[in-house]
Amino acid sequence: MRYLIALSYDGTNYHGWQVQPHSISVQQKVNEALSLLLRAEIEVTGAGRTDTGVCAAKMFAHFDAPEIEDVVKLADRLNRVLPQDIAVQYVKQVSEDFHARFSATHRTYYYYVYTRKNPFLRHFATQLYYAPDYQLMNEAAKLLLDVSDFTSFSKLHTDVKTNICNVTRAQWVQIEGDYWRFEITADRFLRNMVRAVVGTLLEVGRGRMTIEAFKQVIASKNRCAAGDSAPGKALQIVDVGYEGWDI
Repeated sequence: MRYLIALSYDGTNYHGWQVQPHSISVQQKVNEALSLLLRAEIEVTGAGRTDTGVCAAKMFAHFDAPEIEDVVKLADRLNRVLPQDIAVQYVKQVSEDFHARFSATHRTYYYYVYTRKNPFLRHFATQLYYAPDYQLMNEAAKLLLDVSDFTSFSKLHTDVKTNICNVTRAQWVQIEGDYWRFEITADRFLRNMVRAVVGTLLEVGRGRMTIEAFKQVIASKNRCAAGDSAPGKALQIVDVGYEGWDI
């Protein structure tokens, strides 16, 4: 039978979501906890990958296992077994054709930045040592809504078959004072895509890249033309949507 697991995690101590041969990952910890409690070899499939240090306010995964009598109890037991930086919201049975990754219709990420030194933001946001022009960055961000090929913002030498993505939202939003976040929603994301987009938009915001130059970066389909990737610690996946599914 197939089950959905909803979870969140602080990615600070992990080398991303996906299992790594010589590093600790979130997926590894969830696999180990489920395998221990269900007394069987369990492997979860996530809604997507997150890079080293990236957090998840909302992440979904699925796994196959024999019938589980009490999914509420399983969720509670998982939270007792898992490290403090990984939390399970619920476990529920889903149909056999549900897939955490391929059934997802959209995903939303937030990237947080601030300028004034703040000890309470330093772990989950990036401090900027300049005041960027958010209005100008939003002008550039609007261009992403008309882009289909995001090769310029993709990690090189990946195993994906296409770099086509449909971005439906891309906007800088002020939370309070000097504390801002970049919100982006798309049907899919490439590896390192959000961090590369943020890093390039910040080049626009600090006056190092014009709007026209940003357009040229997109058209070039060349990762080397874009800006540096922004640090992973300030990035969070905050929503995964499954239209048509009772999730």
